[in-house]
Amino acid sequence: MMNTSVDRLLADFATDVQRDLALAPKQLQSKYLYDALGSSLFEAICRLPWYRITRAERGLLDRHAPAIVARLCGRAGEAPRLGSGQGHEGGAPRIPLIVELGCGSGEKIVILAEALQSAGGRARVHLIDISSQALEQSERTLGRLRHISVVGHRQTYEVGLRQAAAARDGDDPMLVLLLGSNIGNFDMPAAHEFLCAIRGALAPGDALLLGADLVKPVRDLQLAYDDPLGVTAAFNRNLLVRINRDLGGTFDLDAFAHVAIWNPAQNRIEMHLESRADQRVTIARAGLSVPFTRGERIWTESSYKYEPWQIDRMGLDAGFTTTEQWTDGDARFALTLFTANG
Repeated sequence: MMNTSVDRLLADFATDVQRDLALAPKQLQSKYLYDALGSSLFEAICRLPWYRITRAERGLLDRHAPAIVARLCGRAGEAPRLGSGQGHEGGAPRIPLIVELGCGSGEKIVILAEALQSAGGRARVHLIDISSQALEQSERTLGRLRHISVVGHRQTYEVGLRQAAAARDGDDPMLVLLLGSNIGNFDMPAAHEFLCAIRGALAPGDALLLGADLVKPVRDLQLAYDDPLGVTAAFNRNLLVRINRDLGGTFDLDAFAHVAIWNPAQNRIEMHLESRADQRVTIARAGLSVPFTRGERIWTESSYKYEPWQIDRMGLDAGFTTTEQWTDGDARFALTLFTANG
């Protein structure tokens, strides 16, 4: 069973690489940045002084977790009722279902879980990530809390969300977390489609907590995505290491440079790998022999940045109403709590 699963993942990887390197410009999907080494490198990025997203979001969660937990109850000030023997007709407890899309290390969701514990409540947590390392680390982080149960889904966001929603018990409240500005990895049409898919998994009155990075000075963005220590460059070029290892590629790492550019027309920072010379790369498992000219780039990731009103609008267009929006004005980051419309 395990070998079959691994073979399927490798086959999907090969198919995607074959298709995406035939595009103009050449591309590779950002989800493949997160193998075991890539996940560890990204955790290191989150600790760099120039990459402020994680610290800003944690600070906002620390300050506003009690309000978010209270919102889960449906009535401010009644969070202790969650899972404490009251809520459903007949006295059965209302145990919220919390679903995190892209769980990372679990350091953020544990803030909400601890606030829930302080309020005397319980919860069922479902973690969704394509990285087995991220799931394992998050489960360890949450494992010390006795008031929650944890289920991990090594799936895409869409598949994992459907599986988690199917586990919902009656009218228990549901909260979906999409943090770390992961929404910024989608272009605008895809972001709208994805938010609509989240809304489709929720009942009226359920909630979505969305973390999104805001537009900021270009110099700050360049340092965040092309740091002086070269950690982000290693994270980006590790995708070539993965192709070499898993698909029989012949990428020469020294022949590709990490490039991060700000696209003002699209309000996004882009990561690319730029060929330093005319060269040809073969990828045996994908059946490819790919020519590169000097200066040609492979587009590996986009990270869109927003104004606060754009975040409100994205939610509204997908069937949500903004309940609260908290911002870190210095780091330029927003945490928005949405309610699913009826």
